Amino acid sequence: GLFTESAALYGLNDEGYSTHASFFDYDLDGDLDCFVLNNSYTDPKRIAANAAGGRNNYGAAGGDRLYENIGGRFVDVTEKAGLYSGDIDFGLGVSVGDLNNDLYPDIYVSNDFWERDYLYLNNQDGTFREVLPDNMNYVSANSMGADIADINNDGYQDIFSTDMLPASNYRMKSALMIEEYHLEDLKWRNSYFFQYIQNCLHINKGDGTFREMAFFADVAATDWSWGSLIFDMDNDGRKDIFVSNGIYHDITDLDFVNFLADEDQLKKVVKESGRIDFRDFVEYLPHNKQKNFAFINQGGLHFKNEAESLHLGQESFSNGSAYGDLDNDGDYDLVVNNVNMEAFVYRNNAAGQEGNGFLKFQLKGSKDNPFGIGALIRVFYQDEMQVNQAMLSRGFQSSVGPEIIFGIGQWPQADSVQAIWPDGKYQVLKGLAANSTVKLDYANASGKFSFPSPAAGQAFSENSASVFAAVPAHVENKYLDFDHERLMPHMLSREGPRLLHGDVDGDKQEDLVLLGAAGQATQLFLARNGRFVKTDQPYFELDKEGEDVCGALFDADEDGDLDLMLGVGGNEYLRGFDYFTARLYANDGDGNFIKDLVNVPPAIGQIGCIEPSDFDNDGDMDLFIGGRAIPGAYGLTPRSYLFRKEGKNVWTDITTEETGPVGMVTDAIWTDVNDDGWPDLIVVGEWMPVTMFVNFKGTIKRDVTVPNSRGWWNRIEAADLDQDGDTDYVLGNWGHNMKFQASPQKPLSIYVGDYDNNGKYEGIIEWYFGTDEKPYPFASKMDLTAQLPVLKKTALKYSEYAQKQVTDMFSPSALAQSEQKQVTTFSTSILWREGKEFVIKPMPDEAQVSPAFGIETADLDGDGVVDIFLGGNFYGLKPEVGRHDGFSGGYFKGDGKGGFKYISDVECGLKVNGEVRDAWFWNGQLLLARNNAPVLSYKMK
Repeated sequence: GLFTESAALYGLNDEGYSTHASFFDYDLDGDLDCFVLNNSYTDPKRIAANAAGGRNNYGAAGGDRLYENIGGRFVDVTEKAGLYSGDIDFGLGVSVGDLNNDLYPDIYVSNDFWERDYLYLNNQDGTFREVLPDNMNYVSANSMGADIADINNDGYQDIFSTDMLPASNYRMKSALMIEEYHLEDLKWRNSYFFQYIQNCLHINKGDGTFREMAFFADVAATDWSWGSLIFDMDNDGRKDIFVSNGIYHDITDLDFVNFLADEDQLKKVVKESGRIDFRDFVEYLPHNKQKNFAFINQGGLHFKNEAESLHLGQESFSNGSAYGDLDNDGDYDLVVNNVNMEAFVYRNNAAGQEGNGFLKFQLKGSKDNPFGIGALIRVFYQDEMQVNQAMLSRGFQSSVGPEIIFGIGQWPQADSVQAIWPDGKYQVLKGLAANSTVKLDYANASGKFSFPSPAAGQAFSENSASVFAAVPAHVENKYLDFDHERLMPHMLSREGPRLLHGDVDGDKQEDLVLLGAAGQATQLFLARNGRFVKTDQPYFELDKEGEDVCGALFDADEDGDLDLMLGVGGNEYLRGFDYFTARLYANDGDGNFIKDLVNVPPAIGQIGCIEPSDFDNDGDMDLFIGGRAIPGAYGLTPRSYLFRKEGKNVWTDITTEETGPVGMVTDAIWTDVNDDGWPDLIVVGEWMPVTMFVNFKGTIKRDVTVPNSRGWWNRIEAADLDQDGDTDYVLGNWGHNMKFQASPQKPLSIYVGDYDNNGKYEGIIEWYFGTDEKPYPFASKMDLTAQLPVLKKTALKYSEYAQKQVTDMFSPSALAQSEQKQVTTFSTSILWREGKEFVIKPMPDEAQVSPAFGIETADLDGDGVVDIFLGGNFYGLKPEVGRHDGFSGGYFKGDGKGGFKYISDVECGLKVNGEVRDAWFWNGQLLLARNNAPVLSYKMK
């Protein structure tokens, strides 16, 4: 055949730096339109100060383009269709698919450098709306290839995009440039959104919004990745992920970058060579071949890289990749393009193995769309369902084969198949036998397909405005912990607010206290006629400069009403150590509080919890006050306090060597763990195990730490979860959807010491990353040497630092004097009481997608059985750690036997955005306190 250049003839002579194109019928008029993806002419270092102005610069050069097919010629309708086309578009990937089950194709654009990705939903009228900031929480920072497919077989298509996060400690330390938190904040404030260096797996929740799950799925780190393809590699009925990986010149080699940044070095090269042309020098950049990744779906959004066992692990400089059934045997073969190397062609042998059945479909579309591009095929068998969509342009600069193959594993046949063509006509086939090849012809389709409507009757609806006379909001003050402690992984200044509740005015109705951040007074709301009304509290207003992070309502002065004790935190160590203390407010009986400066127990330090209990059974309330942290010395154990009440206004400090240095306490609970009638104490916190103190008739002694329970615990909540008559405990941890992972075999560790003898303590975190068998420091060379300049001479090069463990940088004596802690689990868990023993077990996977802070155990749906609500998310992390923001509230319906089934937010109506810090089920309504956001209330319908 002879090909003739005809772009101008068809109207596709685009002048941009085009990287990819996708043909699809965006307006469903029967012919194929074209989206042309372009990179930018603009220097990425000179991007517009505000992204909004650069996205709509519809110039002749640069910017993406949408061309409508009108009578066989393509007409630019980009602006008319509502798509961005600016000089800040650094497009590297375009993916098309129906993302909201309305039969219209939607578009996802992957952008490199500063510009964020774009998510266009089809308006069904020839236009699109860009919804990414509303429907996603964050995206890859250097987005490259992407793909759209239903990866978890729930009937909704998901999105996977690639980035440049290395898969080993060495590559991360020697080739990954870390962004400062200030830069992340600057990008967000200038409309560049939240972007992180990692692959992103955006799971479609079914309502048009997405939850990012790459770290949970273990697919976040694949180095300098280009192509991404989602398809069933082994015909087991679950879609897998292939990622092509590599860059010929390793231009992110930090030693090279550091050399170019050294003005004296550059002047030396120019002087010696007599020229300023560095092209020859660039040729000496390292050529680091990388292995491609083949993530095999294990079910439940768990993946395992099996590239080696599948013979896909050759080192290469790969970019584009495409699949197709090259040998017509019923499975997808794979072709991978390489730079300065021969391409890889992999034959897939899955179809020939027992238990790897398939259904293969060959589509014959209409005259103007012969491959049936855009057609959806849905396959049903037993209780399973799969969906695939005929879209040929996928991954990075690649096009896949036109056939559609479903792996159906061991099932002998499909119960039914729905073939839905782009215009909505469809056909249904019954009882297709496994290992069949079926030809689908558009001419045999009829009718108009529509997706089943979502089940009606969501259990909960928001009613915040009816619960409060004026809905209160928590307002976080501006303070950046990382400016003062560069090595800490997350902020301690953004852990509020908590909710306190009790009857403070004696009317037998529980009232509400919302704690305030620094600069915002704590607020009291009295219950009045089924809603809360704020009251004036002058003493709260006078103390508003203190950040109230915890507290308790109890009768401190033994006059028959509830007084209020608050603990100050916030981690702002520049305020001075005496700023962090407990405060006591006496109640006049009517809910008016007066500050008591005389009778407050002398607890100094950043406080994590205040837990009153009459632990000596003498009729008055004693106190445990948990120390949260030492400001300016993250990781160092603070002092906790145990106070015995002796007389009306006398608090005696009876803290011992056991009860004082408990750990970085976040929460505690008094509870009878041994059924002797005396309240015992369970304490949880960061970098510490679940710790039990047994009450020996008024004497508190450490008893046990629960095995393998060292975590970053946030909360503990008690309830009889299996209705066996004893008390169990829900423990909120940080979950699995983050860069840090931990196990007893590969713990996360911290070494806290004054390593440069300047009177300040540094916490050196050591971790196992990816498949590394040795632990290495987590901190980048930049952060570690900025915090400890004395280390600059121990590793002059990034490549040297990348090979050093903590034991290589510090002497045995220095480490022996350091305070060392570990984490062995990040699982949000339940501590089950089984007879006289306690057993800790993780909650379901859905509880592990976010840190859990707000926990409520109550009969939320009125069926007489205890349910669990988890509220989470946390934004105040270092950029290299990531951002936890994909949790919309976790409603776990109890069965009364200890089982809990997750009911999604889309299904139950609990669509909770933001950082939930506390939860309280009051009067049939679930109240949620959020950091830097209004309080929410949801009522059972």
